[in-house]
Amino acid sequence: MPGARRSGKNVNSSNHNNPRVTAGSHSDRIARNASYLTLALTLQKVLSFVYFAYISKAVGSEEIGRYLFAISLTTIFGILIDVGLSPVLTREIAKDRDQTNTFLNSVVSIKILTAVLAYLAVITTVAIIGSPELTRHLVYITGIVMILDTFTLSFYAILRGHQVLKFEAIGTIVNKIVVMGLGIFLLRIEHNVMFLVLAILLGSSFNFCYSLSLSIRKMKWRPRIYWDRPILRRIFIIAFPFALASVFMVVFGYIDTVLLNVMSGEKGNSYVGWYGTAYKLTYAFQFIPIAVGAALFPAMSAYFVSSKEMLARTFEKAVYYLLVIVIPIIFGVFAIADKLILGVWGKAFGASIIPLQILIFSLFFVFINFPIGSLLNACNRQMRNTINLGIAMSVNVVLNLILIPARQYIGTSISSLVSTIVLCGLGLIVVDQIIKYNKKYLFTILAKTMISGGAMMAVLYALKPEIKFIYLIPIGVLVYFIVLFVIRGFGVQEYRRVYQALIKKFT
Repeated sequence: MPGARRSGKNVNSSNHNNPRVTAGSHSDRIARNASYLTLALTLQKVLSFVYFAYISKAVGSEEIGRYLFAISLTTIFGILIDVGLSPVLTREIAKDRDQTNTFLNSVVSIKILTAVLAYLAVITTVAIIGSPELTRHLVYITGIVMILDTFTLSFYAILRGHQVLKFEAIGTIVNKIVVMGLGIFLLRIEHNVMFLVLAILLGSSFNFCYSLSLSIRKMKWRPRIYWDRPILRRIFIIAFPFALASVFMVVFGYIDTVLLNVMSGEKGNSYVGWYGTAYKLTYAFQFIPIAVGAALFPAMSAYFVSSKEMLARTFEKAVYYLLVIVIPIIFGVFAIADKLILGVWGKAFGASIIPLQILIFSLFFVFINFPIGSLLNACNRQMRNTINLGIAMSVNVVLNLILIPARQYIGTSISSLVSTIVLCGLGLIVVDQIIKYNKKYLFTILAKTMISGGAMMAVLYALKPEIKFIYLIPIGVLVYFIVLFVIRGFGVQEYRRVYQALIKKFT
């Protein structure tokens, strides 16, 4: 790459030899890129939740169950296309940008073959399990989405390798806006679940064309089929651990929906709709620890080399802030789950109340697992992280096979909670091997947040019969933080830090 492109056109030539300027510019670029993706991810999660709430209420529990099943099934088979290739693209191109064409052409050539095989596997699967005609048609369309999305992932991967992330952030948000706009427009014409997957198809088509054009225009990619055995061998060797982690992660996240649908007969779609609604609501809050994890990883990587004490303090602070955030969410949602579900989705989704009250407790372990995962990856324990994920995935599958026949969607909710606890517990064992952190301090914070959460929940239960849930939320938050402040669980200094970290970052 030309020096001007790396350093900027208006940089004084004397700065090229100044390590402070180079390091500062590099740090600024990393922070800017992280901000782009964090903001895009946050907006995407918010828009996704609002959109899902609208469409699920519009088409009903059974149809939204079909929709979720089709997406879950094709997402699982989608890992057979990428097989860990996109992270390899990013890593290898970041090391040598002159190899962009060679590596991207190699990966695209592989994916053309794996995409055909994965799509045939999806079609065969829905035929074998005897899915109804409408469900099969939904899967056929989401299968095309699966293919478009995996190529889009590769195109964005090379942009990441060049540390140009703002375009991915733009594509992510525009894609979601396209899907939402078309989905809502089409549903106003007719409440047909087929319109929902067509909206996704059009959104994915936009994202594919957008990312493809960026690869050609910005990265000067020249597409062609490229089969070079040494390069392919190198790619697959590097991709294996990424592929293994992807398999565990995707199966862990989506297999419960597929099993619930397949094992529940005629009621499968309704069960998936009720469970999926509770699941979507619970994991709508996941953008918070994702953002924290993205900010933690580079700091933890540096402290692993320079200071184990600072590594431990960073871990403690991350867990502290996440505890303060997650406890009121858990206690609050548990207290008003009935009013929340009935108020947003209506009586048709009343069966989602109990799954929500079960799943919301898994959010505690999901939040805590993000700093655990960041610590393990930063300290070269990524393979252990992958093994832990594989164990949790296995627990999830086995529990679903046991509990679904007896408890249906309630059993699936329990399986999800238990497997999340297992993943968090296994991670904490490894954390103990890496750092010595102050457990007494964190247990004290946990106790104080739970006391505050208990006070909040008592107030919510008392006011719930008389007040709409939309007004209960700010009341609950206010009560929680007042009590937490009184018992010295969260002071003025912490409020300032949160303000500086979250508010000033985007202003």
